[in-house]
Formats: sequence, structure tokens, C-alpha cells
Amino acid sequence: MYNWLVFLHVAATLGFLLAHGASVSVAFALRRERNPERMRAMLDVSDSANRAMYICLLVLLLSGIVAGFMGRWWGSGWIWASLLLLIAIVVAMAILGGNMYSEVRKAAGLPFRVQGKLQPSVQPGSPEEVEALLAKVNPHLLTLIGYGGILVILWLMMFKPF
Repeated sequence: MYNWLVFLHVAATLGFLLAHGASVSVAFALRRERNPERMRAMLDVSDSANRAMYICLLVLLLSGIVAGFMGRWWGSGWIWASLLLLIAIVVAMAILGGNMYSEVRKAAGLPFRVQGKLQPSVQPGSPEEVEALLAKVNPHLLTLIGYGGILVILWLMMFKPF
């Protein structure tokens, strides 16, 4: 049973990364795009996988916690470090990515989120306003935090250094 739970944990992680892949690609592509219609389409593509991404995140978190109990890992430092790092990644990505892209969606005239609640679209801002908001977002930093953090968690899980 433990091996199946770890399998589910890894599968959920792969699902999370797959669902989030569109957002990563959009983050880099938006830096070059100037056509407002294409920008809106890209932002919609990025937003479309959110439900699957969050379901996978919940499954990977729950399966990791249960596997931690089944494997009696909670006395080890690596599992606590992994959990804290995952929480830090989620918080950092929400602040540095989610909040900023919500502002971009709002300025582009698309529905947007405020504290997780969906808000209706408003009058679009000027192309210069959208461009200024996009200039504030650093997709390289987001990628480093997300991918780099996941790599550290993978290292902790594989090698259990403490």
C-alpha cells in the first residue's frame, strides 16, 4: 500500500507540473506579445488549467502526508523541510505570480481574482498599463522558485539527508 501511495504522490506531482506548464509558457510568451487579443487568449489558456493544478496539489500534499505516517518519516528532518519548502513555494508563487497576473488579467479586461474570489471583468486598461504590469512580473524568478524548489524537494525525498 505504501508504494501505491508514493506512486500517487509522484503522479499527482507530475499532474501538477503538467497543468501548470501552460502558465509557465504563457508567462514567458507574454513578455514578447503586444497584440491585446492574443494576450487575452494567452491569459485565458493560463487560467484554464487552474482547477486541475490545485486538485493535483491537494492530492500530492495529502498523499505525501499520509505516506509520511505510513513510512514513519515524521521523525526525520527531510520530510519537514520538504513540507515547509512546498508551503513557501506556494506562498511565493501566489504573491509573486498569482497576484501580479490577476492584475494583468484585470487590466486586460478579463475576469480576475481578489484573495481567491473571482471578480467580473472591468473596462480594459491601456496597452501601456498592461505592458507596465507585465514588466513587473519576472518569469525567470518564478521559474527558479517553482522548478528549483521542486528539485530541492525531490532531492530531499530521494536522498533523505537528515
